[in-house]
Amino acid sequence: MYKDILVSIDLGHADDEVRTLETAVDYARTFGSRLHVMTVVPDYGMSIVGGFFPKGHEQEAIQHTNDALHDFTKKQVPAEIKHRHIVGHGSIYREILRYADKVKADLIVLSAARPSPEDYLIGPNAARVVRHASISVLVVR
Repeated sequence: MYKDILVSIDLGHADDEVRTLETAVDYARTFGSRLHVMTVVPDYGMSIVGGFFPKGHEQEAIQHTNDALHDFTKKQVPAEIKHRHIVGHGSIYREILRYADKVKADLIVLSAARPSPEDYLIGPNAARVVRHASISVLVVR
């Protein structure tokens, strides 16, 4: 049923993401799917903000995040599950949607914490992915 599953992980809350990845692994095992495990390094939004960081800081952050993602999946994804690693850079929900399209995912798996008051006004990334995705989205709480 699902050939390619994109699972988005927030490495800033890695302990909370274990259940999300376990759920994606269960789906991959059940359907013989390939997992695309991704995380996103947010951008600064405004170029003036980027000027306060040393040159090459974003590339270092991306490389550090890639290493952390590999370490996380090494512990959490069984060897028999086919998977790849993706580190996006930019707007979190846009990167998730972009890569879902790029890898031709049939399902997106992501977590959502309980929303805080400001999330009701601007919308958390999970809500934006659910709202704009053209494929099924499984939200793990």
